[in-house]
Amino acid sequence: MRSISHIIIAVVLAAAAVVASTQIADGLRQFRLSDRNVTVKGLAEREVAANLVIWPVNFVEADNSLDKLYDRLESHTVAVRTYLKRLEVSDAEVSVGLPRVQDMQAEAYGGNIDRPFRYRGELTLTVRSAQVAAMKGAIQNAGELVRNGVVFGAYNEPPQFIFTELNALKPGLLAEATANARLAAEQFAADSGSEVGVIRDANQGVISISDRDAATPDIKVVRVVSTIQYQLQ
Repeated sequence: MRSISHIIIAVVLAAAAVVASTQIADGLRQFRLSDRNVTVKGLAEREVAANLVIWPVNFVEADNSLDKLYDRLESHTVAVRTYLKRLEVSDAEVSVGLPRVQDMQAEAYGGNIDRPFRYRGELTLTVRSAQVAAMKGAIQNAGELVRNGVVFGAYNEPPQFIFTELNALKPGLLAEATANARLAAEQFAADSGSEVGVIRDANQGVISISDRDAATPDIKVVRVVSTIQYQLQ
């Protein structure tokens, strides 16, 4: 009777050992699977047209009379406004800065140099317009102002073409980048005999806006690279 009890106990212990070892093996397998992951990047790009132009128009004049200098600057201001109006750019889109005047004889250095004019003045008109096509034409044909006596400053800033509707574009751009990252993860998983699981970590990345090229600053490339880590199963 005692021997039968010993046999039963031994069988129970053996069965328990088998169950325990199976559970441990499953636990180790799950641990290894949970530790497997892949980090991929997803790229999304869109070409968009700029919807705002900022053009600083800086011009200079010189004279020996302050009154005549101001008259010349005012005349050039009228000429620039007239030129822009003809291209359907309104006065409301043009702001006039303060004139800057130098007395060349009062300069600390070079005051004794013989100069043809005592006073030098400059003025900047800043055009801010959403009429991109009209502004492109105005900028490309600005030589007409020079023919009419408007002398641009040596340090005239280039026009800026800006895209301001990023918030409307952002959701679709990020969704596309995420989808492309998922495709890359699925390809990796297929090559390694795995399946793509849940997202373990994600970084949407920085959205950048740049000119398509130097010749077309009015066409922008909006770009984002998202980094996503997936668990593999």
